Amino acid sequence: MSTEFLIALVAMAAVSFFCRVGGFWVMRFVPITPRLEAALRALPLGVMVGILAPVLRQGRIAECAGLAVVVLAMRLFGSDLAAALAGVATVAVLRLIVP
Repeated sequence: MSTEFLIALVAMAAVSFFCRVGGFWVMRFVPITPRLEAALRALPLGVMVGILAPVLRQGRIAECAGLAVVVLAMRLFGSDLAAALAGVATVAVLRLIVP
């Protein structure tokens, strides 16, 4: 690994960490209303749709199956982490199998 790569990696990790910490710090001063709480709960779904929409538009089998597995896993387990892991595993396996 080159020195530039390691510097970039550490810089990206630091910026990511401080963005997250900064968000928690700023939210200490914001009153949580029911409307804001609903928006914050919907945010992960909005991010996932934003990531998946361009991929699904291309219509590749592995990604479409991965999305179906994510939806099914969310219904069965109710866990974002379990659903994401199941979807990633599905896409990875199908990319190996389906050309």
